Amino acid sequence: MSQPALLIHNANIYTANPAQPRAQAVVIHGHRIVFVGSDAEAIAWRTPQTETINGNGCALLPGLIDSHFHLLWGSLKLESLQLDGATDMAHLGELIQTYAAAHPHKSWIEGYQLRYTIIPSADPIDRHWLDQLVPDRPLLLFAFDMHTAWANTEALRRAKLLYGRDLPAGNVVVMDPQSGLASGELREFAAYEPIRELIPQLTAGEQRRLLKKGLSLAAQHGITSVHNMDNRDQQIARYVDLEAAGEMTLRVYMPCDIKPETPLTALADAAELKRQYQGDYVRAGAVKLFMDGVLESYTALMVDDYADAPGNQGMALYTAEHFNAIATEADRLGLQIFVHACGEGAVRRTLDGYAHARAVNGPRDSRHRVEHIETLHPADLPRFAQLGVIASMQPLHSPVTRHDAEIWPVRAGERRWPLSFAWQTIRETGAHLTFGSDWPVVILDPMRGFYAALNREPWVDGHPQQRQTLVQTIAGYTRD
Repeated sequence: MSQPALLIHNANIYTANPAQPRAQAVVIHGHRIVFVGSDAEAIAWRTPQTETINGNGCALLPGLIDSHFHLLWGSLKLESLQLDGATDMAHLGELIQTYAAAHPHKSWIEGYQLRYTIIPSADPIDRHWLDQLVPDRPLLLFAFDMHTAWANTEALRRAKLLYGRDLPAGNVVVMDPQSGLASGELREFAAYEPIRELIPQLTAGEQRRLLKKGLSLAAQHGITSVHNMDNRDQQIARYVDLEAAGEMTLRVYMPCDIKPETPLTALADAAELKRQYQGDYVRAGAVKLFMDGVLESYTALMVDDYADAPGNQGMALYTAEHFNAIATEADRLGLQIFVHACGEGAVRRTLDGYAHARAVNGPRDSRHRVEHIETLHPADLPRFAQLGVIASMQPLHSPVTRHDAEIWPVRAGERRWPLSFAWQTIRETGAHLTFGSDWPVVILDPMRGFYAALNREPWVDGHPQQRQTLVQTIAGYTRD
């Protein structure tokens, strides 16, 4: 082996390896760590050609892995209207008008990261309010979680949504009961996709520039690998092109998107992607589905009624029989399965599907996952460990304290709080827990996720403590 290229010494290294948790020095050769140990031992690896960095006692962690990430989507929206700083409706209106005035040549205005908490329940956003802000161009705003959007009249008119539209279950064009026309609120992807399809696409050069900007942003925050949660628009080809050009700075694991209308035979295409893409930087091997939506818009599937909407249990995008068939075939093909499931009803249906696949195909090291798990029924708590299912959760999705959010705890109701975002309770069953951000739904910075995991408080005295230790949190972003 040729001499190593880089030696970092005099550092406070945490390895995430229980057999050797601490070290002072690390030696890197090419893309591989070849030595971890003491400064004294590292001297043997040093040559005149070795690049040496004095860590000056600073902390050094393994490269962080974000297990729920949207690389292309987040990158392409870096220069769009960002609404996460809006403090109330008046401030929101100012942000929209300021952006529209600063970009007079934009034919469409898109806004992202809108928090539900600033929208008064008694006076929700509607198209008429948006028309006052941007009357001459189509305007489309997205909630931070991308499960709800709001459009002005011009956008609705161009997409032929003003008079409503029949949509797949779980997707809703909200109608104004007085006028009989669309109110402007659009719940779930199929409801707003007719508008998104009309928005002019960025040029290939603009997309490449923004994607490289997103890669750089991730690298600046210590992220070295991501599990990318969608493969729309042939994303995998873009990443392979960047890898070939030597410009790929993240390792990306790609699932194949599966929708309710996707035929079972298409799962063979996902298996072919797995066979084809197993490179150093770009790998495939999974499928991604949405079982439900989110609690904020009543589109998450619950076992029982929403606390503030008697008779409403949300909606599922797949029947139990349909999902069982998909899970069984994907599992048979050796694919890993990721399923978005926020409500406890969706979590249960997903676990049922995994159990069905296991019963039909036999047990294997499948590492199937449930994404988000915002609420969990007590009867389903032990099933993650029993089935070998990974709980993929995002610390920044949970309110750190009861007072950090208004809508979510009200939708769920206090009886659900003990098993809401139940990181530690799930961990204590022996289940495997992994962490991520869901960027750009929340901020990319992993240290913000660390803060949320380390500072979580029970929302009511006597409820289970879900706070994570530093060791657990680092493991969730690295080894686990």
